[in-house]
Amino acid sequence: MSHSLKSLRGAAAIAGVATFGCGEAHGFTEMELLARSARLAVADAGLKMSDIDGLCTASVGSTMWAMPVIEYLGLRPTFINNTMLGGSSFVAHLLPAMLALQSGQCNAVLVAYGSTQRTATHGRKEIGQARRWMDPQPYENPYDPAMPVSAYALTTARHMHQYGTTRRDLAEVAVAARAWARLNPEAYIRDPLSIEDVLAARMVSDPLSVRDCCLVTDGGGAYVLVRADRAKDLKQKPIYVLGNGTACWNRQISSMHDLTVTAASESGRQAFAMAGLEPKVMDMAQLYDAFTINTILFLEDLGFCAKGEGAAFVQGGAIAPGGRLPVNTNGGGLSGTHPGMYGIYTLIEAVHQLRGDAGERQIKNANTAVAHGNGGTLSSQSTAVLGTADAL
Repeated sequence: MSHSLKSLRGAAAIAGVATFGCGEAHGFTEMELLARSARLAVADAGLKMSDIDGLCTASVGSTMWAMPVIEYLGLRPTFINNTMLGGSSFVAHLLPAMLALQSGQCNAVLVAYGSTQRTATHGRKEIGQARRWMDPQPYENPYDPAMPVSAYALTTARHMHQYGTTRRDLAEVAVAARAWARLNPEAYIRDPLSIEDVLAARMVSDPLSVRDCCLVTDGGGAYVLVRADRAKDLKQKPIYVLGNGTACWNRQISSMHDLTVTAASESGRQAFAMAGLEPKVMDMAQLYDAFTINTILFLEDLGFCAKGEGAAFVQGGAIAPGGRLPVNTNGGGLSGTHPGMYGIYTLIEAVHQLRGDAGERQIKNANTAVAHGNGGTLSSQSTAVLGTADAL
């Protein structure tokens, strides 16, 4: 870890967060959902849109998405990042934004996202057309797999074969996420869910059932990042970025060297090294749970337990309310919300918990959090370590 990267520890803070339209947002476009959440996040920070001079954003359907976003919001940014790494993008945007703030290139960075994946279908058509002229998965698409679920089913089957993980272990993850969602008034699904319900659910791609798969919702999300000294004078309790790391080893699941080890093992190592903290001191983990296997893989890869011990780690409600490690306290992508790319919501939930404004699901005395984003089919991974002033 270079000295300069460690010197960025706590140099920036998330000063405002917001979501908008999570669930079903009939009549809204992706831009409108992004803009609504952006305006709410800027107001949450006690700033005006004219204070924003940095922008990070990404879209599944538009390669030049930053341009129309800048136009729509009326921004004149001196820092722009349009890097698209799938669902991890908004966690990966942290470090470039911190560098831009630290250098004086800009003073307030807006990171924003919007998706109408549930109520609109036009995005999928556009993606299909793009794939015809540039196939990013040439070794898999000819077989027409049910993506992304088939990719995650493959890694699940391998984890089961190698470590004895069972469908009941996966069900623990889904049930824990639902228990947290039941405490979150904004969660999309809040009905009771038992281990038996998950095991009896319709199979989608063996061994994953419909309850092992994330939701498909609409939603916008945004956060505002400023330098630490400025954050102290703003409206909200500052939540400091202590560490951030991003790693990508593959695009296709068939190109993973080991189907049970993701690049989170690298991004996590980088983030924790920058933060100077270990997983065992984290008060919570907000993990990108596109599928139940993700939670198990990331608990292992981020160092909460050894490789192969993730199933044992989650047993007996250990990551549910009242368990040893609060995981995905908003209900996660499995029961809370999942509009196409979920990564930004891991950060937003971590900020709410660290501020102490998470309502019924609030964790007591929370000072540290890890937020982890995943993109593609276990492709790009980005890890952030956040903390309150007490963690600095």
